[in-house]
Amino acid sequence: MSNNIDYIKGKVPGEESGIEIRHSVCDICTPGMHCGLDVYVKDGRIIKVEGTKEHPQNKGKLCTKGAANRQYLYREDRLLTPLKRVGERGEGKFEPISWEEAIDTIAEKLLDIREKHGPDRVAFYSGYSKWYRFMFRRFANAFGTQNYGTESSSCFTSGVMAWQTIAQHHMLQDMGNTDLFIGWGTNSYFSRFPMVGGMEKGKERGMKLIVVDPRITPTTKRLADLHLRPHLGTDGALALSIANVLIANGWIDKEFIEKYVYGYEEYAEYVAQFPPEKGRELTGVPAADIIKAAEMIHQASSCCITESSAPMGHHTNGMQNYRAIMSLLVITGNFDKKGGQKPITHTFMERDCGFATREEHFMEEKYPHSGKPAIGAKEHPLWYRLRGDMQANDLAFNILRQDEESVKAIFALGMNYRMFAGDNNYLEAFKKLDFFVDVDLFMTDTAKWADIVLPACTSMERGELKTYPGQFIWYTNPVVEPLGESKSDCDILSLLANRMGMDDELLCAGYEKCIEYIIQDLPVTIEQLKAAPHPIKLQGIPPYRYGSTLKKGLDTPTGKLELYSKLIADNPQWGLDALPTYTPPFNPDKEKYPFLLCAGTRIPNALHSRFHDMPWARHLLNDPSVEMSMEDADEYGIELGDDVEIVTNIGSLTFKAIPTATVQKGEVFIYHGYRELDINSILDGTNLDPYSGFPAYRSAYCYIRRK
Repeated sequence: MSNNIDYIKGKVPGEESGIEIRHSVCDICTPGMHCGLDVYVKDGRIIKVEGTKEHPQNKGKLCTKGAANRQYLYREDRLLTPLKRVGERGEGKFEPISWEEAIDTIAEKLLDIREKHGPDRVAFYSGYSKWYRFMFRRFANAFGTQNYGTESSSCFTSGVMAWQTIAQHHMLQDMGNTDLFIGWGTNSYFSRFPMVGGMEKGKERGMKLIVVDPRITPTTKRLADLHLRPHLGTDGALALSIANVLIANGWIDKEFIEKYVYGYEEYAEYVAQFPPEKGRELTGVPAADIIKAAEMIHQASSCCITESSAPMGHHTNGMQNYRAIMSLLVITGNFDKKGGQKPITHTFMERDCGFATREEHFMEEKYPHSGKPAIGAKEHPLWYRLRGDMQANDLAFNILRQDEESVKAIFALGMNYRMFAGDNNYLEAFKKLDFFVDVDLFMTDTAKWADIVLPACTSMERGELKTYPGQFIWYTNPVVEPLGESKSDCDILSLLANRMGMDDELLCAGYEKCIEYIIQDLPVTIEQLKAAPHPIKLQGIPPYRYGSTLKKGLDTPTGKLELYSKLIADNPQWGLDALPTYTPPFNPDKEKYPFLLCAGTRIPNALHSRFHDMPWARHLLNDPSVEMSMEDADEYGIELGDDVEIVTNIGSLTFKAIPTATVQKGEVFIYHGYRELDINSILDGTNLDPYSGFPAYRSAYCYIRRK
């Protein structure tokens, strides 16, 4: 008996302890990760979580957030039953109802609004997690509206759009084969940690590494051969200045440009305005370092750049900066070659895994092309042309206008209004809705404003399809039963599709039938994938052949890589530049607001606000804090732990000070996700990138004062 107790205390799996290891994935962050989990289960409850050594994504490792999966699932505020609002909207007063009543109410309300006002008066929004999005987009489109939007209105898609204007192809770095890797905005010890292993292995085989980051980070200290520190929002000027050196010295691939590139002459003429000294003036990066970066690109037989469109995209000039950065690869011929930037095809959930599925067709099949253009189409026409969906940063303004095009209802999965710049606009918008549904794991600040709240379950309580680079695929099984009456997001969508009488056999049949349709061309069945304890590698699928995309020809208007975007040039009414031009970050008043403000600095123990409500993670950095340079702290008489007021043109908040040598003078960095001191509430929600619609989280302006 005592031995059994020892086995249980030690959490040793086996007959003696009654503990079983089951396998799942962590879907807390982006589908670009979704690491493998070994889940220790006893008596139907999870008692321990570790990384799966055999998993191709994380190979046994977990980040701080992934290691907290057990605490995440068993948070005390998990939603366990459908709820109906009984108090004032936003008051957070609800009463439990049955699933039947909840689904009936939602179906009746949405159908009534569609009947009286049209399908476009309902908006469908996806936040976290993202695993259900292919079904949710089809659901919204089958309902009859283009007004489907996601948190990717502020993440990831700006970079994809930049590549679309250049090549009509999304691109990814071939870091495993490159001689020079440029980590632009990369700090993978804090975010996207599996990339660290690739960088470390690359360094071991002789790969050089340039890291571009305003701050000193673990990545810059441990791995960088050259660290470039531009001021916030000046990345485009830095890229143009590096290009100036490359062109001036003839360090470009003239044969490649002649054969495959459109608009080089216009681009080179513009780049001539950015010699290294001008680059230093605009970015703060020493001219010698700009020249050194160009030399390293020239000396490398191959070069690639990371796709990190959160830090690069979160500026009013973000997408243009991104275009300028990726143009460095175009003029040096590092496109569609081994060790360069590789054209990719999205396999599933916008990941390139080395094989094709029917996901894109599944999503596009019900798209209402003849319907009214999605929200944001007028304000951000390039976004609409390339994405076709709602730009969610325009949603609150649509509702607040209260005209004949204003949305009357929102159906949301995992919505977090605090992620929006000027997020108080969303609270005002919620007040004007006729109906609001939110599906989530917890009673979030957004869910408190809903009329109906539905309980979702975690990845460990459901089964789902997962694909990974290297031609890996898997279908997970639930490792424990869903808590309470919670259901998977896709089961909820299928329930609603049936109740609303949608003319969509796949949606009504449910998630597994949708997946069967999507993977029908693959040499594997769902049953085989479910039976596998880990992701399996598909056989008989040839790897990508470098150069094949160039040989076939690009799908751009000119058939070439476009430094000068023909799409943008052919639509002058948009008021956008066809070249990757540089404009400084917008500042309402440089005298009044002298500090650059980066809102949303990543920390390893948080993802938005979801982990700050978990004591285990919160204790790693309990206080909402602001980082500033030692010089600025001395000048303003600020010491560690002092209260510091951050003032923008919208409002002010007070944070704990962290003076540090890792931050440049004149810049302040606010850690993200602390809802009690919501930095987004004092950002300007109209300060958006005209190309992508992304907010300027990372190049706002403020002044500071010690309280």
